[in-house]
Amino acid sequence: MVSANKEMVVYCFDTLIAHFNGEQVPPPAFDEGQHPLFVTWKKVVNGGEPRLRGCIGTLEARGIVNGFKDYALTSALRDRRFPPIQAKELPFLQCTVSILTNYETAANYLDWEVGKHGIIIEFTDPDYNTKRSATYLPEVAAQEGAFRNITYFDGWTKIEAIDSLMRKAGYSGTITESLRKQIQLTRYQSTLYTMHYGDFVSYVKTTRGVAPAVAGLKSR
Repeated sequence: MVSANKEMVVYCFDTLIAHFNGEQVPPPAFDEGQHPLFVTWKKVVNGGEPRLRGCIGTLEARGIVNGFKDYALTSALRDRRFPPIQAKELPFLQCTVSILTNYETAANYLDWEVGKHGIIIEFTDPDYNTKRSATYLPEVAAQEGAFRNITYFDGWTKIEAIDSLMRKAGYSGTITESLRKQIQLTRYQSTLYTMHYGDFVSYVKTTRGVAPAVAGLKSR
């Protein structure tokens, strides 16, 4: 099984910098494979908590070289929740790559563990008779979702998370226990690797002998 690693994050930073510079992306230093994946960008300002700036990926297996290249840019520039990341933000960014594994069909909407599983829910919107779906990654849910700072979980915490995910899927009607029981839930796990831009610059200096140059941004 392929695990998320440092070179995958380096490739994502390389991809974003190449975009800003109008250059070709340096070749990746990891092997090709077929996996579902996500790229998450966060911004750290004045030593505060990292704030989400973009997170997009795919729940379907695809080639990870082009996958990370595509989603590094899509999550940085085209996440509709946020304005596009600008070159001047690079020194404040951290990037996380996630590779998703161990997909399992859950017995019911509570059949998963907080902090261990990511979850995909699918259900029919009773108001519009349309299918809706959404996912929380294990790490994103724990940091950004309904169970932040909760070490132990119980049924209520899971219900809160499920209700939040139904809203994320676009459902605006009344959430009932009957509707929750109609949810088809898939659980999965992930491996991830996170790197701050400063660590990326140091790594590039060490491995390539020169710091990355970014148009309009002074080298550090």
